[in-house]
Amino acid sequence: MAITLTDSAARRVRSYLEKHGGGLGLRLGVRKTGCSGFAYEVDYADHAAPGDVVFEQHGVKVVVSRENLPLLDGTEVDFVRKGINESFTFHNPNVKDECGCGESFTV
Repeated sequence: MAITLTDSAARRVRSYLEKHGGGLGLRLGVRKTGCSGFAYEVDYADHAAPGDVVFEQHGVKVVVSRENLPLLDGTEVDFVRKGINESFTFHNPNVKDECGCGESFTV
């Protein structure tokens, strides 16, 4: 099982952690919501909890709870800028369908 980061996503996490004064890395998860069932949750992690799995790529750690890992396995996290907007995006091979607004997905 694996979660990967693009160079752009890794740079964004490193930049935030430097401004934040440190931390472990990026926490990635899912929650039940929306019209399709699940939505991504992204936060910065100061530590890993028991039951978390930690991946590292480009010198950045990604923390995922074991219960969320089956829904996220194989996901590539990217960070994109379009005009004045910027956000993390997810290329998740487990997704079967997404809602029209792009906020939620089913597996």
